Amino acid sequence: MATVHDRAPATGRATGRRLPRTAGFWLLGGVLLTFMAAASAPSPLYVVYQHEWRFSATMLTAVFAVYALALLIALLTVGGLSDFIGRRPVLVLALLAETAAMALFLTAGDVGTLLVARTLQGLATGTATGAISAGLVDLQPGARLGPLVNSVAPTLGLAAGALGTGALVQYAPAPTTLVFVLLTVAFLLLAAAVAFLPELVSPRPGALASLRPRASIPAGARAPFLAALPCLIATWAMGGLYLSLGGSLSAGVLHVRSHLVGGLVVSALTGAGAVASTLLRDRTPQRVMIAGSAALAAGTGLTLLALALTSTPLFFLGTAVAGCGFGAAFLGAFRSLAALAGPAQRAELFAAVYVVSYLAFSVPAVLAGLAVPSLGLRATATVYGAIVIALALTAALSGAVRARAARTAVPVTAAAPCPAGSRPAAG
Repeated sequence: MATVHDRAPATGRATGRRLPRTAGFWLLGGVLLTFMAAASAPSPLYVVYQHEWRFSATMLTAVFAVYALALLIALLTVGGLSDFIGRRPVLVLALLAETAAMALFLTAGDVGTLLVARTLQGLATGTATGAISAGLVDLQPGARLGPLVNSVAPTLGLAAGALGTGALVQYAPAPTTLVFVLLTVAFLLLAAAVAFLPELVSPRPGALASLRPRASIPAGARAPFLAALPCLIATWAMGGLYLSLGGSLSAGVLHVRSHLVGGLVVSALTGAGAVASTLLRDRTPQRVMIAGSAALAAGTGLTLLALALTSTPLFFLGTAVAGCGFGAAFLGAFRSLAALAGPAQRAELFAAVYVVSYLAFSVPAVLAGLAVPSLGLRATATVYGAIVIALALTAALSGAVRARAARTAVPVTAAAPCPAGSRPAAG
């Protein structure tokens, strides 16, 4: 098992040339946010690329999905590597690879280069994801702050990336390159800063063996993990629809041609998710997951109604409600799992969480892209949304049943009663 170095004093002062623990925590949060901003940055540009290079909706979703599939490959191979060699070296490598991906976007002149750039970006993000998630829990100043940032930073980053790119495309010169110039500089600076990150995991044997494709779930986390699956699939499948076809829906179904509005479509979903995660951070994880799943189902229903009525205001209202459900449900699921693994298992457990999440993020979006030529955008989105609603309701109902069973399954023994307000662990 990995050993953990002595913690820095409570004052948070740095030891040697390393950052203080608290500064390292927020640096990791910034790295995660920037990775996610870069992930959504191309979304408002997809319509521009599609118009300039004349490729189909199927190819559009393939460009989107190759990122998630490359990310999945990285998670399955190097997702737990930081448990063996430390968080810092893995993150520096990932940041340099992400910088190279941004440089490819800068020079992209056809869909082939775009596919290569997205693939490299997915590999870099997948390499970083497990290390960041585990590092945030390692360095968190409070018991709940790590899971909160793990949940809020991705949604906030996705919102910022889509909205920022949409604004640049609409109002700034060189719309397909300026955003990637900014991101290239940002990732270079972050790579330099991460070199000073405090390291709490000592190197240990087994790094090469850890590269075998796998997703490890500790025995005590398996039942809660299975219970969280419908929630994880529903939330990230909805995210995949918006990031791949959100701009096309606003332009092709709602007839809104503004690139800024295309960015707002993604931002409404993910920004509302970030707000909901922050507001619900102190609530019981299982209740948050149940409420979030119900809100996701309700918001998706409103969104489908808006597409049927061609109502832009209702579409954004439904998107915001679904986004609140997205953020809350993922926060509840993540927090219910985060406490179930020790330092030597965290990166692999979180990698397993993200394996499910990114499969749901990519595969349904590709299937939707394949369906668009025959069904059309509106009908494809309707079928897709109906499946998300079914999964979200399943998560909400099964969570409620589990919560009720946990409340009633209190054994009667001769031992002293549990303290007031205590409850069984989630799952």
